[in-house]
Amino acid sequence: MGTSLVFQHVSKSFPGAGLVLDNFDVTVPSGSFVSLVGPTACGKSTLLRLILGLDHPDAGNIRFADPLSSPLGTSHAGLSPLPRGTTGGQGSCAIAFQEPRLLPWLTVRDNVDLVLSRDRSDRAGRVNDLLQLVGLADFHKAYPKVLSGGMAQRASLARALANEPDVLLLDEPFSAVDALTRMRLQEALIRIYMARPRTTILVTHDIDEALLTSRQVIVLSSRPAHIVDIVEVNEGYPRDRTDGHLFELKTRILRGLGVVAMDNQDGAGI
Repeated sequence: MGTSLVFQHVSKSFPGAGLVLDNFDVTVPSGSFVSLVGPTACGKSTLLRLILGLDHPDAGNIRFADPLSSPLGTSHAGLSPLPRGTTGGQGSCAIAFQEPRLLPWLTVRDNVDLVLSRDRSDRAGRVNDLLQLVGLADFHKAYPKVLSGGMAQRASLARALANEPDVLLLDEPFSAVDALTRMRLQEALIRIYMARPRTTILVTHDIDEALLTSRQVIVLSSRPAHIVDIVEVNEGYPRDRTDGHLFELKTRILRGLGVVAMDNQDGAGI
């Protein structure tokens, strides 16, 4: 199920760029699937870097907490404070990027196997299970150059899941593929999450994608980013892309982003 991830009043700035994140304060419960949506360059990927420890907050802290966490919100009862500007607690992370970043001289199987500990006795079985899970069992001997964009992203997901991370981070993993492939990858991601739920954070510009995959959608403002809204998505999986309630939630998110739905009688859309 993963672990809870707690952000306590996190702020981050960069020289020459000013304040990027402003008092980001939220708890992502264990096993939850959460999407971050917001304007371009508002700080979504910066949050992932902070989670991974590649950067450190200027103020506040980020920590992994035990699975007995409160629902998504701002309650941090029972958590021991960390020094300002730190990431702490027990938890492991893995990330899948916009590009698959597969090693071209290795097969699909070897790309996944590469990240596993050499002393794992179940390595071969683990790789087999992952390739089956992402639908690449028949392509385990293929090299990246012969894979489609969608297949390469499936291999990237399998690699990210190989060591069973507590938290899976997805940085716009489907942004480089065509629309139909993207829909199929979204469906595959949902199947993977349903089969092996774990704390998952998806950065995306695609509101439909966020609503199809996530249990909560965190809406961010433009820079410096702060939380505008937290949208609960209570529909079960898999979801109907044409569901009327999802459209209502999409309208709410668009309004949070400053995009107002105009009256169709005026000849305008969203």
